[in-house]
Amino acid sequence: MERLPERRKEWERRRKASGDPVSVFAYEIRPGAEEETQAAKSALKRIKTLRHPNILAYVDGLETDKCLYIVTEPVTSLGVYIKSRADTGGISELEISWGLHQVVKALSFLTNDCNLIHNNVYMSAVFVDRAGEWKLGGLDYMYAAGSEESAPKKGPELEKYNPPEKSDRSKTSGEKWSADMWCLGCLIWEVCNGSLPRPTALRSLGKIPKSLVPHYCELVGANPKIRPNPARFLQNCRAPGGFLSNIFVETNLFLEEIQIKDPAERQSFFEQLSEHLDSFPEDFCRHKILPQLLTAFEFGSAGAVILTPLFKIGKFLNADEYQQKIIPIIVKMFSSTDRAMRIRLLQQMENFIQYLNEPTVNSQIFPHVVHGFTDTNPAIREQTVKSMLLLAPKLNENNLNVELMKHFARLQARDDQGPIRCNTTVCLGKIASYLNPTTRQRVLISAFSRATKDPFSPSRAAGVLGFAATHNFYSMNDCAGKILPVLCVVTMDPEKSVRDQAFKAIRSFLEKLEAISEDPAQLAELEKDVHAASTSPGIVGGWAGWAVTGVSSLTSKFIRTSPSGGSEPAPAAGPSVPATGAPAEATKPGNCSAILPSSCVPSFVL
Repeated sequence: MERLPERRKEWERRRKASGDPVSVFAYEIRPGAEEETQAAKSALKRIKTLRHPNILAYVDGLETDKCLYIVTEPVTSLGVYIKSRADTGGISELEISWGLHQVVKALSFLTNDCNLIHNNVYMSAVFVDRAGEWKLGGLDYMYAAGSEESAPKKGPELEKYNPPEKSDRSKTSGEKWSADMWCLGCLIWEVCNGSLPRPTALRSLGKIPKSLVPHYCELVGANPKIRPNPARFLQNCRAPGGFLSNIFVETNLFLEEIQIKDPAERQSFFEQLSEHLDSFPEDFCRHKILPQLLTAFEFGSAGAVILTPLFKIGKFLNADEYQQKIIPIIVKMFSSTDRAMRIRLLQQMENFIQYLNEPTVNSQIFPHVVHGFTDTNPAIREQTVKSMLLLAPKLNENNLNVELMKHFARLQARDDQGPIRCNTTVCLGKIASYLNPTTRQRVLISAFSRATKDPFSPSRAAGVLGFAATHNFYSMNDCAGKILPVLCVVTMDPEKSVRDQAFKAIRSFLEKLEAISEDPAQLAELEKDVHAASTSPGIVGGWAGWAVTGVSSLTSKFIRTSPSGGSEPAPAAGPSVPATGAPAEATKPGNCSAILPSSCVPSFVL
């Protein structure tokens, strides 16, 4: 069909009622072009009555004395789509395999269900929607099987796609589908090699995939009797090792039937989906997989299993799309009582925290997250503590300096899991710069001093390193009168690694005090951060980096995460670690190494 303003050109418009994008095909009726006009009218008639997922979807149409319009779902011609992908490495075999599957399904529907012959299968008759789905269009020359004489006459430019038996009546006539299957062979050649210059070019395979070659040869064979029925072609190509036997086709076929799958099948599908997403086209992930994930959460029972693929696809979205499609789901998930969902949200918070604004965090996220501090499951408490590193910059004054500090004080003083107490201390040191000066003065020294008396040795190390990491927030009087006495006691700690850290910290504080003694004028400079307003982390000097590294290297000897997500003891590291690799406290009944599904300390101290 000819299109305006330039022939064979598509353009996008918006449907007036809903604002949805559409494609508009237009044909200009000209004197002396009766055969072309008949083909255009035939296309409008056919597309109105044919409804199939793999056939271009009709939206609206209009016929006037001068023009004929067909409005369809928004699409791009296959030729334009393939050219647009040339700069990114071209269209993949996975995309071609599913695209051909869709075209052949459409042909099977027309031939076997509707007794219709398409009579126009080639590159320009196939279109691609925004999800990368191929749609069969070009219905201009369609006719009912057995009534070829009623079909509109083709122009000379399309004769090269005719099968040999059409030009040589002496040859054996084939089945009703034979001509369309020959044209399918032409389409395969064009998809792989570009526009077909002449029929003889079909003899050269070019870039046709090896697994597709035997089936392609059947299609373009001179004997029309050997060309398979479209349904048979699909069956042959779907055999093990066939061109249509791959994970991309399997995924698409599952998605087409996902509503009738039982919950166990859907659960298994979503669990395995994430590992395949990297090989799938981006548009397919955004426009086909993502809607299914959102639907599965909204109306199904998929639960936490959709989170990993959801956040993986979220990386393809711009900020506005993320806010519109994913953030509402995340907010709703945080209100869920499903512990598996809660812990996965906390574990993957770094994937979406940048899209959460402060009002949303404080009013809709934080009130649900804080319940994790008092959860009976240590894994929930652990992940809740870790999440504060990401949430702290977005918390308001009350949530950060009042509510959070209450929970941290309780965890550090009374939690029965040593690694959680340790992580609480580490987290406090890392978010200290976000606290207001009054809270820092009230909380930090007492919290780190308490940690140095903890029975769990990594907690004691974390307390020492917490002092070091936040050294710029203390007055010189506090350094001399409150901090150094605490650190001096730690020099007699049973663990040598803790003692070593204590000596390093003591030397650092003594150097500052000696500098003041030598030059009292430096006092203002060394105490400039004591009463400073909240700042971003990372500007507190080299001690912060040293503290993080120190705690990590120490605690990673005790607990590590197993591949299954559970915690397991690490190899023995030093005389204080039992043969099992867990510290003495962790070997007691009911403590962290026995019950936490992920490691408390090493995975936290980055």
